[in-house]
Parts: sequence; C-alpha cells; structure tokens
Amino acid sequence: MTRISAVIGALLLAFSFQAMAETRIGVVDLRQALFSSNDAQAFSDQLQKDFAGDEAKVRDAQEAARKLKDRLEKDGSMMNENERNKLATEFQEKVQEFNFLKQRLDATVSQRKQQFLENARPEVDVAVKELLDEHNLDLILPSEAVVYVKPEMNLTSQLLDKLNK
Repeated sequence: MTRISAVIGALLLAFSFQAMAETRIGVVDLRQALFSSNDAQAFSDQLQKDFAGDEAKVRDAQEAARKLKDRLEKDGSMMNENERNKLATEFQEKVQEFNFLKQRLDATVSQRKQQFLENARPEVDVAVKELLDEHNLDLILPSEAVVYVKPEMNLTSQLLDKLNK
C-alpha cells in the first residue's frame, strides 16, 4: 500500500512540475509604478500645497525648540535656578508642541495617501489585467514577493505607461 502511495505521489509531483514549467509569470512593482504615475505627481503637488502651512508650523516649532535648547545649554549655567527651570519648562512645551503638530501632520498626510491608493486601486487593477492578457501570463506577482526576475519579465514600466494613459 505504501508503495502505491509513493508511486501516486511521484506521479502527482511530476505532473505538478510540468504544470509549473508551463506557468507564465510577470512581475510588477506596484508602488513604484503607482507613485511614479502622472496622477501621483499631481497628487503630490496638491498635497504639498495643501499642507505647506502645517509644515511651516512644524518647522517653526522645531526651530523655536532648538533655539530654547541652545540658550539653555549656552546660558543655563549663568542663570539662577528659577530662570533655568522656566526656560527648561518652555523648552519642554515647545518640544511637546512640535511632537503634536508633527504627529497630526503625519497622520493627516498618511490618511490622504491611503485615500489616494484606494481611489487608484481600480485603475491599477484594470492595467494589471491588461498586462496579463497582452503578455498571455498566468500570474503577475508584486516585486516584493520575488527574489530575482529576468528584466524582460519585469513589467513595471509597462504598467506605468498604462497608468499614464
């Protein structure tokens, strides 16, 4: 009985290798194609315009904290304890303000990027399906899942062309 199982297993294994040999696979770097697209460039430009004021506030808070720290390090030894404590408290408040503004900005930008990705997903899916059909492929893998790919099987530039149409 075990010999029959072994023979059946060997036959199944041989057929699966043959099926694998016939499978045509392409690879794309979805992130690179999507973020290099014209839509992504326009999105990035709009994002910079929308958040320029917030970025300026973050930089201002960072610069104010840096100046307070420099003053504390430079003049702290000459100050009385009350002045030094007041300056240290002011510095800590600026650091907290900077952290709050930075986290809020990062979260908002991240949400907008996620929304962009979700909105772009149907277009990417259509472009990937077109590549699949045009190249008579059975499978397209993301480049993150692949260790090595022959350059002719990397379809990222073609995906980018389709996204820019």
